Amino acid sequence: MGKLLLLKGVRLSGGWRPGILKFKHPARRASFGGCAQQMRVVAEHEGVAPVGALAFTAEDFRNHPNFRAILQASARDLMSVFDVFPRVARLVASHQKWTLSQAVYTLHLERDPANPETGITTARLLKFMHEMGGASRNTAAAFIAELLTYKLLRDTNGGRARKKVRPLEPTEISEGAMLRWFMSQMGTLDRFDGKGRLQRVEADRTIFERAQPIATRLLLADRRWNEPPEAVAAFVWTECGGLLLDDLMSRPQSLDPVDGKVWLEASLSELATHYMISNTHIRRIFTRAQDAGLIGRAGEGQRGLFWLGERLLDEYCQWQSVKMAGLANGYEQAVRQATSTPE
Repeated sequence: MGKLLLLKGVRLSGGWRPGILKFKHPARRASFGGCAQQMRVVAEHEGVAPVGALAFTAEDFRNHPNFRAILQASARDLMSVFDVFPRVARLVASHQKWTLSQAVYTLHLERDPANPETGITTARLLKFMHEMGGASRNTAAAFIAELLTYKLLRDTNGGRARKKVRPLEPTEISEGAMLRWFMSQMGTLDRFDGKGRLQRVEADRTIFERAQPIATRLLLADRRWNEPPEAVAAFVWTECGGLLLDDLMSRPQSLDPVDGKVWLEASLSELATHYMISNTHIRRIFTRAQDAGLIGRAGEGQRGLFWLGERLLDEYCQWQSVKMAGLANGYEQAVRQATSTPE
């Protein structure tokens, strides 16, 4: 089991999650366990270690004494990354689109240029997601079309133009955003245990190219990640809800509640403008969360002052710890592959 160390004097910054599998039909939700088991088989076939052999667990991260401070620093970094890649971040700011984007990039990194049956196509993304019982055919196809429209995907050189076999690849801005996200996550992991992942990936990009698909498959096989806790789901299943939730988590002085709450200042109209969403949409998200007791407003005369409840904080931290473990294990297995591959 991974050992996480308490690092003294570490600057707490770094980490970005730009945040699929939404089960609208009860039968699909009920069948998820079998789909996840199928995905675990696929993961093992691709060289991903079975769960019992994983080096890190979500509990390892949650038990770290600085977990919430490090997690909040990651949320704050997300805000700065949004400023660098606003179009990309906004397109993947719901949990469903975030996971679809990871699946797309996995297909890209697993492409064999000599094999035309590998890489990104709409059909392969549909197959990839079907193995998880997740995104519908229409959802996956619409996501590919959206990435093409915004020039985040393009045809590969020499690719066939027929719709169902049209091979695609990320554009430079997509590659830059994914690499920056991954590097920042390595920096976040380093703040837990000082293992120098960020420096090593900077020196050897092939570790990223191995680790991203492994981590994606591990997370897609984990029901705790695919089905966010209810408090988190109230945000991340909505358009831009993932960005908004990270933004809210970045604002308090601390994520450690006092009397069950943490307080923050925010303007809904400014948030709507910043994230390019309507005032109606953001107010709808806040109203639903407020009705569920997840957030609330201060009393009269304290305009712009909100609180986040303990349940939302706990479930957000629990959910993020699953992602941290998936990324840490993806990195560890990628490094093992790199050291075991003959020159």
